[in-house]
Amino acid sequence: MDSNATLIHDIEEQVVAVLRTCYDPEIPVNIYELGLIYQVDVTPAGDVTIRMTLTSPMCPVAGTLPGEVQAKVKAIPGVVDAKVELVWEPPWDKERMSEAARLELGIFD
Repeated sequence: MDSNATLIHDIEEQVVAVLRTCYDPEIPVNIYELGLIYQVDVTPAGDVTIRMTLTSPMCPVAGTLPGEVQAKVKAIPGVVDAKVELVWEPPWDKERMSEAARLELGIFD
């Protein structure tokens, strides 16, 4: 791995760790395990773009959660800028959740 690839990988790991500290207050599982994060892009310059969704467009944290995610990611050493894109396609459903999240919420398919 070259130094840029290593830097990008390290920042991606830190971004995922930070995303695991963000919660929808109505669901006791972090947004990463819930499957609300669709994509994380990191450039060699340290710019991070996150594509995420919410469980519903009417989610009460629609106005605050993306800003919380952006602020936490921007605080990671090596991150120059962070941008959060809130998307609704594809729509979120419980199939996007990790196995750990399903167990935590008692969802057994």
